[in-house]
Amino acid sequence: MPTKKLNNMCIAVFLWRAHPLYPLILLLNRDEYHSRPTRQLEWWDGGEILGGRDELAGGTWLACSRDGRVAFLTNVREVKCLPDAKSRGDLPSRFLQSKKKPMDFAEEVAKEVDQYNGFNLILTDLCSKTMVYVTNRAKEDNKFVTEVSTGIHVLTNASLDSPWPKAQRLGNNFKELLDTYGEEELPVKEMVENLMKNTEKDDESLLPHIFPLEREYNLSSIFVDTNTPLGRYGTRSTSALFAKATGEVFFYERHLENDLWKEQTATFQIEETK
Repeated sequence: MPTKKLNNMCIAVFLWRAHPLYPLILLLNRDEYHSRPTRQLEWWDGGEILGGRDELAGGTWLACSRDGRVAFLTNVREVKCLPDAKSRGDLPSRFLQSKKKPMDFAEEVAKEVDQYNGFNLILTDLCSKTMVYVTNRAKEDNKFVTEVSTGIHVLTNASLDSPWPKAQRLGNNFKELLDTYGEEELPVKEMVENLMKNTEKDDESLLPHIFPLEREYNLSSIFVDTNTPLGRYGTRSTSALFAKATGEVFFYERHLENDLWKEQTATFQIEETK
C-alpha cells in the first residue's frame, strides 16, 4: 500500500481584542515537507501583501496587507482527500487581494466549500475590528462561517478551539506568558522561543486516531520534526504577527533554509482605506 502524503499541518495560537496594546497577537508554526519549495517572508509583487509563499501551489498559510487585513489557514486532518481539489493556500491570497470584508468573503467561500479538501480559514480586518472563521468541516450542519469572539484561541488541524492535547498545551502556555507580562509590551522572540519550539509529545491514548498511531505520535508536538518514507517532515517556519493599537504591525518569521534557521522581520503602519 503506498504511503499517504502528509498535508501542510500548521498550528496557531492567537489573542483577539483582549489586550490594551495589541488588538491581535498571533503565533503560527507551519509544518511541511522540507523538500517543498517555499518563499520566505517578503512583500509580494505590488508591495501590498506581506507573507511567505508556497512555490509549488502558489498560495500562502499566513499573510497580511497594508490596509490592516490578515488571513491564515490550517488544513484539516482527514484520511480521504479529493484528488482534483482546489488549492487551499489560494484562499488567504484571494481574500487579501479582493478588498472584501471578512464576512462577505467568508460567505463567498461558503458557496464553494465542496471544491476543497478540509480547511480552517481565519479572516481578519483590524480596522473594522472583525474576525471570521470559515471551515468546510463544520461541527454543526452547514455552519461554515462563524464570527470569532474576543480572547485566546488555538487552531490546529481540527475545528477552531478543538481540545487536542497539543492545542490545550499551547493555549495554556500562551495564557501563562501573557499573564506574566500583564499590560506591558510583549517580547516577540522570547514568546516564539518559549511557546513554539515545544517538542513534548502526547500519550497514544490521547491522540485523535485519524492517522496510524506512529504518525500521529510524531505529529503530536507543537514543534514537529520527523522522518517519513517521503522525506523529512516538520516545522519549516514559525511566524509571529503582532498588531498594535497604534496601527503598527510587526511580522517576524524564523524559517529553515538548507538546515539553517534564518530570521526575517518586517514592520509597517496600517494604511486605512476610505
